[in-house]
Amino acid sequence: MFFYANEGNEPIHIHCINGDMECKFWIDVESFDIQEAFAFKMSPRDKRQIRKIIFEHFEYIVEQWQEFQRRRQP
Repeated sequence: MFFYANEGNEPIHIHCINGDMECKFWIDVESFDIQEAFAFKMSPRDKRQIRKIIFEHFEYIVEQWQEFQRRRQP
């Protein structure tokens, strides 16, 4: 799981890659929810597993995103 530095002003989200599988999930802090932005070559089981991991680390991911964005500010 990772963030890209060059995605402009997109809302909080996380990317996941494993081999040729890839997905992106939007993170909604207000509603403590996530939405799939896209998934490539991922089975429903793979996506459920990723969702579970994101929810288990939801607060940490949000904190890291916010810190990442602060460091990018000039």
